[in-house]
This record gives sequence, C-alpha cells and structure tokens, in this order.
Amino acid sequence: MRGAALRKTIIVLIWLVLWQVASLLVHNNILLAGPVEAIKALIRLGVTADFWLSVLYTLLKITLGFLIGVITGIIFAFLSYRFRLFRDIVTPPITVIKSIPVASFVILVIIWAGASSLSSVISTLVVFPMIYFNVLSGLDSTDSKLIELGTLFKFRLKDKLSHIFLPSVAPHLRSAIAVCSGMAFKSGIAAEVIGRPLHAIGTGVYLSKISLATDELFAWTFCAVVLAYLFEKLVSLVLRRLLPS
Repeated sequence: MRGAALRKTIIVLIWLVLWQVASLLVHNNILLAGPVEAIKALIRLGVTADFWLSVLYTLLKITLGFLIGVITGIIFAFLSYRFRLFRDIVTPPITVIKSIPVASFVILVIIWAGASSLSSVISTLVVFPMIYFNVLSGLDSTDSKLIELGTLFKFRLKDKLSHIFLPSVAPHLRSAIAVCSGMAFKSGIAAEVIGRPLHAIGTGVYLSKISLATDELFAWTFCAVVLAYLFEKLVSLVLRRLLPS
C-alpha cells in the first residue's frame, strides 16, 4: 500500500512539474497559470469568508440534490416494479429528463425557481433518472423463484426487501451511485457557472473567467475536484456499510 501511494504521489508531482514548465514556456498567466500561481491564488481566496461560504453552500446544495435524487429514484423504481401502470406513465418522462442537456434545465430552473436552488435541482435531475433505471433493472432481474419462496413462506415485507430484493438491487444501486456522486458535482457546479447564485463555487469560476484571472480559475477548479473526490469517498464508505457486497 505504501509503495502504491508513493508511486501515485510521484506521478502527481511529475505532472505538476510538467504543468509548471509549460506555464513558464508560455510565459503568460492569462493563457496558462502554473500550479505555483494557482496555489497562491487558493491561499489568497482561502483567507476570505466569501470563499468558505461558497464552498459550504455548494457542498450543502449539491449534497441535498444528490440525496433527493437517490431517494426519489429508489421510491419511483419500486413503485414502477410493483405497479405496471405507474411504470408506463413515469418511464417516458424520466427518459426525457435523462436525455435533455443540463444547460436547458438550467435556464428553465432559473426561470421557475431562481438561481439560489439551482445546483440542488440540477443535481437531483441528473441523479434521479440514473438511480431509477438502475434500481428498476435490479428489481426486474430478481429471481422469481426466490420471490415465490418468500410468498410461500409468508415473508414479511421487511424480510422480502432485505433478503430477496436488496441482494439483487445492491450491485446496480452501487454502480449507479458511484457514477452519480461525481456527476452531481460536475453538473451542479456547471449550473452555478451559468446561473451565478450569490455564494457558489461556480460563481467563483465565472468571475475568475470574466476577470481573466486564470490562477483563480485553477484554484476554484482544484477546490471543486477535491470536494467531489472527498464526497465520492464518503459515499463509497457509506455504501460499503449499508449495502451487501
């Protein structure tokens, strides 16, 4: 493990050195700021209250949207599995939601709900269809003989869910959540860049763009990447505890 960690660290350092060398060769911080400039910008931003408010608000809003998307996706999938008419009604609009570009949703959400809740709504709309279709696929693939066995022995609903359906759904749900956790951050921050709510990482990215502060752009991007990475690790840890392998 130590050897693998050391190898990854060396690889990261090599790329940082190459990035800094490229920045020196370009010799224009507007076109390409180096990692040294980006770190200085991050330190400069980090001593302001607005920076931490932006990080906190983006994290809370995207986490809220992610959780709503996961919970509603699971509920809708179970209802679709249980009631054929419900599946026939909701599957077409969910398919449409999955296919519509995020930018289109961003404009609609700004018109309907304003920019303050933008990242939460967009994260929900990105996560919900993926969870729905993956969980529904897991439910559809549940062994019918196990279901008949549960009915024969009069399993309670809780026992059916935990011993029959959950083992079948868990792999599908794990893979969907693993993908969604990263996509929620990407789409949520991209929506913030367009909508520019008062305190948000995406707003910081936009402001650094219009002011041609490439070092701050990299600093905000680094912050977004770290948040997404930590969030994915936390979600992975929770999944290992909650879902059977």
